Amino acid sequence: MSSRDYIFIAFGILLYAFGFSAFIFQEKVVIGGVAGIGTIIFLLSEHWFGYGIPVAISQFVVNMVLLSLAYRIVGKQFVLRTIFGVVLISLFIGFLTPMFNSPLVDGQPFMNVIIGALMCGIGLGLSFTHNGSTGGTDIVAAMVSKRSNVSIGRTMIYVDMCIISSSYFIVHQIDTVVYGFIVLVIVALMTDMIINTNRQAVQFTIFSPHWEEIATAINNEANRGCTVINGMGWYSKQEVKVLLVMCRKIESVTIFRIIKSIDENAFITQANVNGVYGKGFDAMKLKVTPHHTNHTVHNTDTPVKTSDSK
Repeated sequence: MSSRDYIFIAFGILLYAFGFSAFIFQEKVVIGGVAGIGTIIFLLSEHWFGYGIPVAISQFVVNMVLLSLAYRIVGKQFVLRTIFGVVLISLFIGFLTPMFNSPLVDGQPFMNVIIGALMCGIGLGLSFTHNGSTGGTDIVAAMVSKRSNVSIGRTMIYVDMCIISSSYFIVHQIDTVVYGFIVLVIVALMTDMIINTNRQAVQFTIFSPHWEEIATAINNEANRGCTVINGMGWYSKQEVKVLLVMCRKIESVTIFRIIKSIDENAFITQANVNGVYGKGFDAMKLKVTPHHTNHTVHNTDTPVKTSDSK
């Protein structure tokens, strides 16, 4: 990963930590993941001993235990990629949580939960987009998927639901449990939205007599490639050149401006595509089994005739 990736991962984790510390934790709402386990430990220790064990400490300890188990099951690369996020999220939550003695929005628990969940979802989305991980249920899901056919997403949902549901036996308030599930849904939706927005691609089909100028401008100004396709208008029976352009969805406005600045009468179609893979876009993350051709000739008693024998 590049230094840019680490910066965005750190910012995303900071955003998650702020949303959790300033809004969700102050309402004593138990959410999914190791942050939820840390909240449960805090509430139990506060009830039993009069002093709550900080979420950051229990979160770090639980993550380290999970990572030590994952090292044998999932592998070294996953652990090394995850440990950066685990350390950062514990540091940020440990620093931010004591700074707030009450929710930022007084007397509005539902509003605090919504705001906190939105910030947590955006933070996770930024982190995941740049190949980061915050540990927690990610580690459990990765281990389960390695040893079974259960998907990572389904495992994370099951684990988070168990953590949130268990909070009822501590706080004995159904509304707090409902808030926890609301956070779970919003965080999942926001995370998916951030990831998909960053990766969504569109396909432009452009018809214009000024196709050469448009193609050159798209190459130079938008840094995107163009494919020229030969076509024919069936009504006019005239040959035309068609430009095919792939770009990120966030770049589509730039493409439109380039086209309209050259030919206001250009005929343009834009379509969303499910995925674009290759140079300048996403990489295909598939394990390809190499094909081995067996050239070994077994000795037999019968002579083998070759194709060039005379």
